Amino acid sequence: RRDSPTRVLSEGIQARKLTAMSKQKGSSYDLPDFAKHRIKIWDELFEKQKQNYEKKGGAEIKITLPDGKVTSGKSFKTTPLDIATGISKGLAKACTVAKVDGDVWDLTRPLEKDCKLELFKFDSKDGSYTFWHSSAHILGEALELKYGCNLTIGPPTKEGKGFYYDAFMGEKKNKASISPNDFKELEGIISKITKEKQPFQRLVLTKDQALEMFKFNKFKQILIKEKVKEGTMTTAYRCGPLIDLCTGPHIPNTGCVKGFRLTKNSSAYWKGDAKNDSVQRVYGVSFPDKKQLKIHMKKLQEAADRDHRKIGTEQKLFFFHQMSPGSCFFLPHGARIYVKLVTFMRACYRERGFTEVITPNIFNCDLWKTSGHYQNYQEDMFLFDTVDKEEYGMKPMNCPAHCLMFKSSSRSYKDLPIRLADFGVLHRNEASGSLGGLTRVRRFQQDDAHIFCAKDQIFQEVKGALEFMKYVYDAMGFTFHLNLSTRPEKYVGEVKVWDEAEEQLQKCLTAFCEEHKMKWAMKERDGAFYGPKIDIQLEDALQRKHQCATVQLDFQLPKRFKLKFKAASGKEEEPVIVHRAILGSVERMFAVLCEQWGGKWPLWLSPRQVKVVPVAPTFNEYGEEVRNQLHEAGFFVDIDDGSNQFKKKIRNAQLEQYNYILVVGAKEAENKSANIRTRDNKVRGEKKVSEIVDMLNDDLKNFK
Repeated sequence: RRDSPTRVLSEGIQARKLTAMSKQKGSSYDLPDFAKHRIKIWDELFEKQKQNYEKKGGAEIKITLPDGKVTSGKSFKTTPLDIATGISKGLAKACTVAKVDGDVWDLTRPLEKDCKLELFKFDSKDGSYTFWHSSAHILGEALELKYGCNLTIGPPTKEGKGFYYDAFMGEKKNKASISPNDFKELEGIISKITKEKQPFQRLVLTKDQALEMFKFNKFKQILIKEKVKEGTMTTAYRCGPLIDLCTGPHIPNTGCVKGFRLTKNSSAYWKGDAKNDSVQRVYGVSFPDKKQLKIHMKKLQEAADRDHRKIGTEQKLFFFHQMSPGSCFFLPHGARIYVKLVTFMRACYRERGFTEVITPNIFNCDLWKTSGHYQNYQEDMFLFDTVDKEEYGMKPMNCPAHCLMFKSSSRSYKDLPIRLADFGVLHRNEASGSLGGLTRVRRFQQDDAHIFCAKDQIFQEVKGALEFMKYVYDAMGFTFHLNLSTRPEKYVGEVKVWDEAEEQLQKCLTAFCEEHKMKWAMKERDGAFYGPKIDIQLEDALQRKHQCATVQLDFQLPKRFKLKFKAASGKEEEPVIVHRAILGSVERMFAVLCEQWGGKWPLWLSPRQVKVVPVAPTFNEYGEEVRNQLHEAGFFVDIDDGSNQFKKKIRNAQLEQYNYILVVGAKEAENKSANIRTRDNKVRGEKKVSEIVDMLNDDLKNFK
C-alpha cells in the first residue's frame, strides 16, 4: 500500500529516490513523501487555528512591562514582537524570545489576556537557548532535504553554546551516513534556509492529530505516546517544509540566524540506550552576528588545542582501551597528577577535621533499596547475581555505606559533627554514547565526604564546606558560580522537610556571598531526589563552566536508615547529612585542570617538574648529582644525558613542559649550582642547588 508506514519510512531514508516527489520552492532537493503528508495536515489544521484566533481576538488587554509601564493590545492579535517594535525597532531586532507571566513565549505568538511581559535578547539564558533550539530545527530541515532521513530529537546542548540533531538513516546495511565531508553542502542548504527568512509557526493539536501528522516517523510516535497524555494538547512548529513535534518557543524566522557552523558529528543511540536504533548526531553552533561566530570558532580552536585527550596522549598521561570502556588507564606521569590531587585533599582534610574511611565496592541490593537508589538510580548501576542467587551492585556513591558506619556505634551529640571522607572507587553504568575522555567515565573516584550533624550545626557545616571549596578553587585559579537546586519532580520525603532544608541552604548561601561579595542563583526543581543542593559551577581559562563541586543537604537518608544520636536532652534525634564534594570526580577535575592550563601544569601538580641538562657529556656526572639532590628533596626530576645537541635538549625539555630546566657546566660544577631556565625560555640565572630547593618549595607553598 502506498500509505504504509513501513514502506514510506523505508523510502524516506533513500534521499531523492522516492516514487513520488516534489521540489521545495527554490531548492534543488526533493521533498520526501512523509514531508508532503505532514504539510497537508498542517495546512488544514493551521487554517482552522487561524480562523479560531480571528473569532476569539479583538478584546482589549493590558500588558505590563518590567518597569511597571502598562500598554494596551488586542487579544489573540497583539504579539510580544509588536510590543518590542513599539518600543524600538532595535529592541525588536535584538530580541529572541519573551516571557508571559513567567512562561517562555514566542515573539510572534499572540497574547491571549492581560499579562506581564518580559523580552529577552540572545545574551540571556532564555534568549540563547531559544536561538539554538530554533537553529536545531534549521539543521533538521537541511538534514531532511539532503538525506530524506527521519529526525528524532534536536535540542540545545546541555553545556550551552550550540545544539545537535539526531537523524535515523534507516535499517539497511548500505544506508547513508553523515561525515564532515558533507558539512559544506549542508551549510550551503542552511544558508539558503536562513536567507529565505522562513517564519517559525506554532500549531496546537490533539494527540490523535499529532499521531496522524507524524505517522511515518516511529520516533515521533514514541514521543507522542509517552509524553502527551490522553485528552491533552501538544504543539508542533514549522519552518519551511520542516514540521517538528516541539514545545517551543522559537525565534521569529530563520533569517535571525546570521552565523551558522557545523562543528562535528558522531554516532549515538536513540534515547542513549545501546539496545535501540543507531542514529547519526550532527552538532552545530549559531549566532545572530557573524562576528560572534568568528570569535566562538577561535575559542573552539583554542579548546581543541587544550583538549585533555590530546594533551593526555602527547604527554603520555593516560589512555583508554576497548577492553574496559569508560575506565581510564593512568600512566606513570598521569598517576603523579592524580595522586597529588588526592594527597592535596587529604592534607586539607587533616586541617579541617575530616576522618578518612574505606568502604567496600560491592553491596547487597537491599542496601540500595533502603537508601532509595535502587528505585531511583537502578539504570545507572552495575548489578549482578551471586552464586547464591542474591542481587548485588557495584557502589555508584558512598553515602549508604557511610550511613552503615554511623549506625555501627551508639552516637551522642558530643560526637557530632562526624565528618567522614572516602576516596573509594565508584562505578556508574553510563551509556557508551555518553562516554567522553575523562569527563564522563564508568570507573572513578571522588573526594567524597559526608558530614553527620545536628540541625543546629547545619549552618556552620555548610558554610564551612563552602569556605573549603573556595580555598581549593582559589589554589587552582578558578572563579565559580553558586546555585541552589530545589525539590525535583521525582523526590522522596515530605514537602515540609524539603522546605526546611532549602531554607537552611538559602541562609548559608546568603551569608557566604555577603562575606565574599558574590551572588547566588536559584535552579528550580534541579535538586537530588533525596534533598536540595548547592551546585557550584567553576569557570576555566576559556570561560567555560564545569559542574564539579556540590554541597547537598539530606534529611531523607537518616530517616531511611533510622539513624539516631542521643541529644543533650537525653532524647534520641535524627542527624542531618551534608553530602560534600569539591573536586567531584577526580577524573573529571583532572580533565578540567588539564584544559585550564593547556598542559602547562603548575609546579605543585606537574608530573615533570625539573629537567637537568648538562652542556656536554663531561658534566653528566655532576648533572646526576644535582638530579639526586632534587629527587631526595621530593621533586620529579630527570636528566638529559643523551647525544642530542645542547639547544635540542633545551627545546625538548620545553616541549615536554618541564617547569624548570637546570643547565650545568664547568662553572656550575665548581660552585655546586645550576643555571635556571623556564619552559617559557626565561633565564632566571645561577643559583646554588640548596637555593633552588628553597625556590621550588616556595612555589609549591604558593601553588605556583
